[in-house]
Amino acid sequence: MYRQGDVLIVPVAEGDVPSCSAVPRDRQGRMVLARGEATGHAHVIGGPGLQLLADVDDPSSMFVDVPSYGRVTHEEHGPISLPAGHYRVVRQREYIPGSFRPVAD
Repeated sequence: MYRQGDVLIVPVAEGDVPSCSAVPRDRQGRMVLARGEATGHAHVIGGPGLQLLADVDDPSSMFVDVPSYGRVTHEEHGPISLPAGHYRVVRQREYIPGSFRPVAD
């Protein structure tokens, strides 16, 4: 399990990845796991052949397919190396009266 700020990356079995489609890259060609609302900074993942995927039934649920290795970077955090595997991306949430929302950084 890997954590970078408000993003948690959890290894999962390949069979636990639902039917997904590729998440479009941002305007800079990056694969963004999460973007800070206040700072504009982003948790970005990359690696050879790596795919960022979203559940077709729940686009807010993201997964990563890492065929050889990956690297997660952010302007304010140290980089994280990921070994080959399948991962689920979880955004930290906070409770506000009556609901939950992603943590804003």
